[in-house]
Amino acid sequence: MRDVESLREHYGLTLHHWLERLEAHAEDARRIIDDTTYRIWRLYMAGAAYRFRRSCLNVYQTLLAKPLHGESRLPLTREDWYRA
Repeated sequence: MRDVESLREHYGLTLHHWLERLEAHAEDARRIIDDTTYRIWRLYMAGAAYRFRRSCLNVYQTLLAKPLHGESRLPLTREDWYRA
């Protein structure tokens, strides 16, 4: 394991933006899916965004590497990853 990062704040914001876009295009969405499906997705996104904001949910991103002859061949720090 090389790194673990909590994306809780990021995912809460992502859900918030997805919900805004869904609601902004509700008419288009309802032409593609039925009203029940639309409401389920709207409720899911609103509820999940709220729970992420309240620290009740979390998402962790992990970076794993399988070393070859003891070396992962990954940059050593996050700063190095972003530069690469």
